[in-house]
Amino acid sequence: MPVAAAEVLVEVDGKIGIVTLNRPQALNALSISVMDAVVEALGGFDRDPSIHAMVLAGLPRAFAAGADIGEMKNITGGAAAEKQLARHLSNWDKIGLLKKPVIAAVSGFALGGGCELAMACDMIIASETAVFGQPEVLIGVIPGAGGTQRLTKAVGKQLSMEMSLTGRKLSAREAFSFGLVNKVVPVESFLSEAKKLAHTIAAQPPLAVQAAKASVREAVDSKLSEGLSFERQSFFRLFDTQDQKEGMKAFSEKRKPVWTGK
Repeated sequence: MPVAAAEVLVEVDGKIGIVTLNRPQALNALSISVMDAVVEALGGFDRDPSIHAMVLAGLPRAFAAGADIGEMKNITGGAAAEKQLARHLSNWDKIGLLKKPVIAAVSGFALGGGCELAMACDMIIASETAVFGQPEVLIGVIPGAGGTQRLTKAVGKQLSMEMSLTGRKLSAREAFSFGLVNKVVPVESFLSEAKKLAHTIAAQPPLAVQAAKASVREAVDSKLSEGLSFERQSFFRLFDTQDQKEGMKAFSEKRKPVWTGK
């Protein structure tokens, strides 16, 4: 199903490319079609020799409040989850593999897949209203697009464990203090600050920038692929559980889930 053109906006500002999520009615929930469009747009900029850096932005109220649960809640069985969602989840990996720097401009909710999307980028500029979290446990699953892996590398085991096991969220200031974001700015300037950083990077020699990014990524991501594979298989297996069905059903019905441990 093709994404509505207005749901992902693409523009060029000098040597930087800007991709903006624009689903305000759904708090920028990351549907399959939206993520496909995001990856296509960023990939196009990555291949364009006139573009030297990129910004991936959300809206003031939400960067992305998570995955589109409506697309997941009726999946039954781990094998079915893997068949239907493996390609979708690989989009987060593709963003991490882009050669040119990508800066996430985050305001409001960056939860679940939205937090994973911000972390897949190379840097994060956050507004004072930004909230980061991996609350998948509250709907009976775990992060499946790199959350347990990238969050642990960013903030350390203890905090990542607490967030992944309880759904704890971080304010923008907390995220900055733990090293998850580069800078916290007023909400009215989160996008302009991200663009400013992108322009600063774009003014540097492009081959050196790409080499520096690749080297930093190598330092951080060594054996990340193994961790991502472990996380993803665990995520798929949870679709065999009654708790996953109850968690996503309760989310859709806006009620508190009743867990059975099955």
